[in-house]
Amino acid sequence: MNRKISSALISVFHKDGLEPIVRELDKQGVKLYSTGGTEKFINDLGIPVTAVEDITEYPSIFGGRVKTLHPKVFGGILHRREHVGDQKEVQEYGVPPIDLVIVDLYPFEETVAAGGTEEEIIEKIDIGGIALIRGAAKNFNDVLIVSSRDQYDEVLRLVKEGSGETSLAQRQLFATRAFQTSSHYDTAIFNYMNDSMEVPSFKVSMNHEKKLRYGENPHQEGRFFGNLDEYFEQLHGKELSYNNLLDVDAAVQLMAEFDTNEKVFAILKHNNACGIAVANDLKTAYQRAFAADTLSAFGGVLITNQTVNREVAEEISTLFFEILIAPEIETEAFDLLSQKKNRILLIQRKQWDEKQQFRSVFNGALVQSYDRKSDEKLDLETKTKRAPSSDEVESLLFASKICKHSKSNTIVLAKDGQLLASGLGQTSRVDALTHAIAKARNFGLDLKGASMASDAFFPFADCVEIAHEARIESVIQPGGSVKDQLSIDFCNEKGMSMVFTGIRHFKH
Repeated sequence: MNRKISSALISVFHKDGLEPIVRELDKQGVKLYSTGGTEKFINDLGIPVTAVEDITEYPSIFGGRVKTLHPKVFGGILHRREHVGDQKEVQEYGVPPIDLVIVDLYPFEETVAAGGTEEEIIEKIDIGGIALIRGAAKNFNDVLIVSSRDQYDEVLRLVKEGSGETSLAQRQLFATRAFQTSSHYDTAIFNYMNDSMEVPSFKVSMNHEKKLRYGENPHQEGRFFGNLDEYFEQLHGKELSYNNLLDVDAAVQLMAEFDTNEKVFAILKHNNACGIAVANDLKTAYQRAFAADTLSAFGGVLITNQTVNREVAEEISTLFFEILIAPEIETEAFDLLSQKKNRILLIQRKQWDEKQQFRSVFNGALVQSYDRKSDEKLDLETKTKRAPSSDEVESLLFASKICKHSKSNTIVLAKDGQLLASGLGQTSRVDALTHAIAKARNFGLDLKGASMASDAFFPFADCVEIAHEARIESVIQPGGSVKDQLSIDFCNEKGMSMVFTGIRHFKH
């Protein structure tokens, strides 16, 4: 059923984009009501507008906290146009009908993000605006609600094309969006308040939605909710897929382990590093990363924390890869790399800095803080007679960083700032180690003097025994097994060094 817009209440924080709507409504003879700054804005356009105070016969009070919260305003919105009793009361109490409500809420999230004081943040909790949105949305049978400035262009087109008439389906669509607006707004407020109160409730709301070509597999639907533009600028290539996004997330988290003064290059496949290295120059770092697994690198995701120049671009362009992530890509490098039309080139705008992760399980969600603990020199407790040398310590910490970001059970072998091999996602730690050793040998990498990292403790001495046979000389692990001493005794017998961190890094 169509409804003609004869009157409109407009109360917005941001005035950008509002003028064309106001002028069109005035052109169609719509009676305008408004408040405060919005009323002044409309007046300054030379368009007639009635102040809400003239309807309510009550001024804006408490510093503007109470303006529209009045029966004549909400009655004008909520009364049912075809309900005899409602129409009788409209006449009895002099309630002016309101057919269109345009509201733009106080910028609560923006104020929090800008580091506002608690007083500033609290004052940006919109009360009247939220009430207007909910009231108009509830009565979508008769009223059109515009709940965000993002909808201004659409509503202007709607009003023009329909000559001020709207259909029930159109009003219901805008009402649904309105409840999404109010829900998102309240979620943001709750999460801000609950940061210190810890009320047991899990609420997430994300407005940005991107429909993906498919999910993990072609027969699955996939969508991404979030703001990718906050993290990346895509310079070139096809749209990111579901699996691409998982790989990019894993790559960015791994790279966040390293300082920007270290020249690091990594290659990932299926969310795990198949190659990563540190070197004095970026080209060498890439070459060393690639050497760890020249097979898995095909079709992988490349990431670095340094600017990619022409020389590096020439080196990596010999490899077929899906994605390159870097803080900057020089023009000449871009010209070369963009010759492959589907190759995705991403500029990383900010360092990864998330605090909470969640995943669906059964009919609920598992929520935890991210593993933001990285093993450091001060965490290392030497458990063997021989302490690791300074070079071994660096290799152990390097291996530990990779291990933390690898699928459990995992063993990582590294030396001199280079991943030599890793055993990933195995059901036993022995399998992970034997896989890593075999892989390193397959690619001709010498394990003599290498360091070994484990994401969890060794329940028996078998892993250090196998490591010794492969000429691995230093070990880092969390410790905590009732049989830790077996591994310690074997290392002492063979002159190996082993350190405990006390921190497990499972990743499932």
